[in-house]
Amino acid sequence: MSASTEQATTDAAGGAQPAPPVPARRDRRGPLTASTVALVLLCAGAAVALSVGDDGFWRLSGLPVPEPGLKAATVVAKVLAVAATALAAGSLLVGGLVAAPQGSGTVDVHGYRALRRGTLAATVAGMSAIAAGWLSVADMTGNSAGVLASAGPFGWLGAAATIEEPLGWALAGALLLLVALGSAFSLSWKAAAALGLLAAVTMALPAAVHPAATGAGHDWSGDANVLRAVAGTAWLGLVAALVAFRVHGGGLAGRTAGRVRGLLAVGGVVYLVGEIVFQAVVTDAGPLGGSAYVRVAVVVAVLLAALVPLTALLARGLAAPAGPLPGRLLPVVAVLGAAVGTLGVASIRLVPPRFVVADDSALQTLIGWDVVRPFSALAVLTDWRWNLLFGTGALVLAGLYLMAVRRLASRGVVWPVGRTVAWLLGCTTLLLATSSGLGFYSPSMFSVHMISHMTLNMLAPILLSLGGAVTLALRVLRPAGRGNPPGPREWLLAAVHSRVAKVMTHPAFAAVLFVGSFYVLYFTPLFDGALRFHWTHQLMNLHFVLVGYLFFWPLIGVDAAPHRLPHLGRLAVMLATMPFHAFFGVAVMSSSTVLGENFYRQVGLPWLDLLDDQRTGGGIAWATGEIPMLLVMVTLVVQWSRDDSREATRKDRQADRDDDAELKAYNAMLEQMRRGG
Repeated sequence: MSASTEQATTDAAGGAQPAPPVPARRDRRGPLTASTVALVLLCAGAAVALSVGDDGFWRLSGLPVPEPGLKAATVVAKVLAVAATALAAGSLLVGGLVAAPQGSGTVDVHGYRALRRGTLAATVAGMSAIAAGWLSVADMTGNSAGVLASAGPFGWLGAAATIEEPLGWALAGALLLLVALGSAFSLSWKAAAALGLLAAVTMALPAAVHPAATGAGHDWSGDANVLRAVAGTAWLGLVAALVAFRVHGGGLAGRTAGRVRGLLAVGGVVYLVGEIVFQAVVTDAGPLGGSAYVRVAVVVAVLLAALVPLTALLARGLAAPAGPLPGRLLPVVAVLGAAVGTLGVASIRLVPPRFVVADDSALQTLIGWDVVRPFSALAVLTDWRWNLLFGTGALVLAGLYLMAVRRLASRGVVWPVGRTVAWLLGCTTLLLATSSGLGFYSPSMFSVHMISHMTLNMLAPILLSLGGAVTLALRVLRPAGRGNPPGPREWLLAAVHSRVAKVMTHPAFAAVLFVGSFYVLYFTPLFDGALRFHWTHQLMNLHFVLVGYLFFWPLIGVDAAPHRLPHLGRLAVMLATMPFHAFFGVAVMSSSTVLGENFYRQVGLPWLDLLDDQRTGGGIAWATGEIPMLLVMVTLVVQWSRDDSREATRKDRQADRDDDAELKAYNAMLEQMRRGG
């Protein structure tokens, strides 16, 4: 008996009019699975046909050309990894964010199907990605698969670590297998949503070390490739999972349809921005005629020109799930999206036009651009280099915050101006630290890197935590309502109250992470390795901001934290961490060994003495570390004083209401004690 028939029977038993009989739904699971497999195989064959015959990558790199069979196997493994990752991410996102869960938080029947589908897809994706890493080592070194096999099951990892791209695929495969393991043993919508996001983010690993993310402008091409890989995976996977969701009888209505439209719109826009920026960088100043890469790029552009309006039409049609439009458009959009993804995989080994004629300088190869004059205060304002991730992210965060404040104002709710100012100053600080002259000189000078580090780790998190963004979002976002799939408000609450958040924001853990990361990063070989790649610079920036926010949020943040110490405890945490920052700055200043010496000598700025620059950086770490700490101390004292004043006011009002009953009871107790001797 179908769910609709059961509901009709129940209504009839309660006295309501019975629903008309529902015709049996034709089981289309078999054709859907067969169509999916056929589409993936067709995409793999197309990718092989497009990329196997082009040997330009190996000729320009001076590498021996691998056998056609090895090249074909490598391409097939990558296509399978990307397709299965997209299906895993989309299925888990549908299971966690689209299908309505039960009251206990467990997924319903549609969510369960999506979870099982996501588990299978993540398993295939993990195995395919690891195979792609293994095959890429042979593909890029000229060895045969038999030579790698003779080195043992893990012998190829040493070569993968030096080539980077195979290691990216291998790490992505390991994470995808963890996603499969987690989804196999979980029935919670929260876990499904988190694992779906993680599955999409895994594609950032091979994308960050894409062969085209090198040379001049590789900071933009690398960031853009990460954006298009993650957003494209999530978008394509969501469309494919919605096809299966509709085939099994799932429906979208009301706010759920609006959220799905929002997810599709955000994923599509981010993908388009990443695609445009990436292609603009890798085709700049290169010959456009007669290039296999350009031919593929033109086909992608044509497909996107058709895909954008179709996706917009699909998003509008999702508001009426009973109509035929979404059901007809979903497969079409999924097929076009799969074709775009296939062409993206096929173009990995095609040489972009810029690299045919590029004559990059050593500095462009190392950091992505040339530095032609010494650092100065004027250069901070004039020598800008836009950071595609953090610069754009700062503007987006500021815009969303102002939109939320405006929405509250339209309801007649006044949001404190001080919080708005603090948030906007935090976003401005984030922008200046990554996209102004600080971001321009940071990769090539230790002292400027330390200014950016302290700004991102100290000043920006303090200001952002005083903005109260979580509280603002919870006031603006409306509950999803009983029986509906969880919405953004429920997603935010689930994240804030998750076990991960409770562990990460525990004052002891956050303090150790906040202080210890200084010493682990700079006084180990990790720093020298992290300086060599743009994606590791971005990871350092992200680490600085997140660790600082996790530390300052429970101490001075406006938002309610999972762990909230009394004011005296917060003051003790601050006093305990301050000496470690001072000692770090002194240790850097007094060191006679240049940190990251190999990298900075390759940069070779002629006007710079590396040891003097490091001593300057140590002084900056010592001075700029103390100033924010003092600001936090002042903020703590002010918050303590205000809380005491509010508590005193509350007690005065209570005394007025009950004629000071608490004080009278206390005096009576003292009198009884006196009489008792």
